[in-house]
Formats: sequence, structure tokens, C-alpha cells
Amino acid sequence: MRAMIMAAGVGSRLMPLTAEIPKPMVPVANRPLMENILEVLARHGITEVIANLHCHGQVIKGHFGDGSRFGVNLLYSEEEELLGTAGGVKRCEWFLDDTFVVMSGDALTDVDLGSLVEAHKKAGALATIALKPMEEVEHYGVVITDENGLIQSFQEKPKPHEALSNLVNTGIYVFEREIFDYIPEEQFYDFGRQVFPHLVRIKAPFYGHAIDRYWCDVGDIEAYRLAHRHVLEGKVEYSVRGQLLKGTLGVTSILIGEGAELGRGVSMRGCVVIGPGCRIGDGAVIEDAVIWEETVVEAKAVIRGSVIGSRCRIGRGAAVSPGAVIGSRYVVHEGTIVPENARLMPPR
Repeated sequence: MRAMIMAAGVGSRLMPLTAEIPKPMVPVANRPLMENILEVLARHGITEVIANLHCHGQVIKGHFGDGSRFGVNLLYSEEEELLGTAGGVKRCEWFLDDTFVVMSGDALTDVDLGSLVEAHKKAGALATIALKPMEEVEHYGVVITDENGLIQSFQEKPKPHEALSNLVNTGIYVFEREIFDYIPEEQFYDFGRQVFPHLVRIKAPFYGHAIDRYWCDVGDIEAYRLAHRHVLEGKVEYSVRGQLLKGTLGVTSILIGEGAELGRGVSMRGCVVIGPGCRIGDGAVIEDAVIWEETVVEAKAVIRGSVIGSRCRIGRGAAVSPGAVIGSRYVVHEGTIVPENARLMPPR
């Protein structure tokens, strides 16, 4: 069995974090998100993989290479112009075999692909969507099935009182090769908007299968921070990179990346991730924050409820307010107060 990773998206909702890297390379617990996807595939014996690329695609190729470090053989499909979810898969028709898996490169999950594929085959399905029960369905595409799992309809980000189901589309699919009959060549084409509604209309064997393992769409800043909390709390099977420290009563979880240096009297509370090679100055205060690699936080700086990119400098006595997101290489000068929910782009 082979798989495709959808890795061509722009990642606009994660800006400014994705100004210089693609969304699948955004680190979660000091590891690029796409590493998790490759590990899930390899764990289930799926080692022949292709990923489509577009925005900052060279960053993905430079990190993953041929995939051998991650236990897979990884190829790439480079799209000069975006082809959409279905169009991107169609372009890889030459590679994908009789039954194949498609996974989004920006999801955090420990999904059991074995049980998903088994359900797909047992149903005699042309296509199967992995569905996750969610309480806040208004952020997702909702899927309505009959009692046998046959998909009946969709709702895109419905209001809670209008939702006909609590099952949402995870972007994890199992397909038979016949799916290519429903996707035109070399044009933008989308699964959610075009292929899937058509399969429902023609009453194709198109099923949803509810999963009970962890899944999080790391599509925006709020979800990104939540994913870190879940990783540090052990809610998902995921290998962190660095030293994980647990506080009393479980109210503090801190991950310190390799080679990071902490000064005297540094205070850290809540969910804190310090990237590799960071330097945290004396008396700095860090609460519920994610800091990427090689960033310098100078003495007595205060960082609360925010995300800071790579190779930034937070000046002495500066304060980064909750909700702020600072792009890589940005310098916050001494004594500066970054306001709540600020979005600071990397310098050109």
C-alpha cells in the first residue's frame, strides 16, 4: 500500500509563522509536524510515500530528503500552480496503487490506519473518510452518514444548533484507484467541493469511519497552541524532542530543546516549549508560550500566552502579551511592549 501527503498549502491562517516555511514544517514540540505523519505511515507498514509541494517546497525537500531517516521512501510532486486537493492527487496517479491513503500534512494525529483500511475494505468502499467526533463542529466540515456509515451529505462549518452530526472530516482518506475516474487531469479540483458531493449524488460506495484516536487540525494559531498542550499532557502518541519536565499537580509542563540555555531565576509556568539552541536570560518570565529554535530572550523579559518564531531576539525587560505571534528573525527592542494578539511579520 502507498500513501500521499498533502503538503502544498500556503498556511495563511498560521501567519506569520508560515512566512518563511510551509505549514507541514511548523514545529510541534520541537519537531516539524510532517515528521509525525511519516511516523504514523511507517508504523502501519506504509513506506512508499509521495508528497505534493508548492509553497516553500524546497524547505520540505531539504529536511526530509528521500525519507530514509524516517523509515520511508519519499518522492515529491512539485506543483508550479496549486491543483487543489483532488487535482494534486490526480497528478500522482502514476504512483498510487490499488488501495492508497491520503493524509493532510498539517494534522497532528496518532490515527490507527490499520483499522481505517480494514473498515474501508470490509465495506467494499470506493472512498472512505476518517471522521472524528468533535464538540465544536462550527470550525470543521461536518459529515452526515446513515447507520451503516454510508455518507449522505455534508455541512461546511455549521452553527452548533444547525449541525446534523458531530462527525468532522479529518482530511485522512482511503481510496481505490477508481477515484481517479472522477478527477479531471491538470486542473484545479477539490475533494470537498467537487469530488465528494458528486460521489454522494451518484450514490457511490462512499463511507465515513469514526476514529477514536487523537486528531487535531493544526490550521490556526489557537489550534497550534492547543496541540502543544495536548502533546505535553500526553493526550497523543508523539515523540517530543528535548527534555520534558512536569510540575506539581500537573499544572506545568515544560519542554526544553537540545542545547537551550537558561539563566538564573528564570520563571516558567503552564505549557512552555523552548526550542533547541535558545538562550533565556536571567529573571525572564515565560508562561504558556512556544518559542522556536535559536531565539534569544534577554534578562527580565516577560512572555505570556504567545508564540515566537526562530532566531528572534526579545530585548531586556520587553513584554510579549497574550495572543501575540512573532515571526522568525524579528527583534523586539529593550523595554518594548508587544500588544495582545499582535502579528509581527519577519523582516524582509
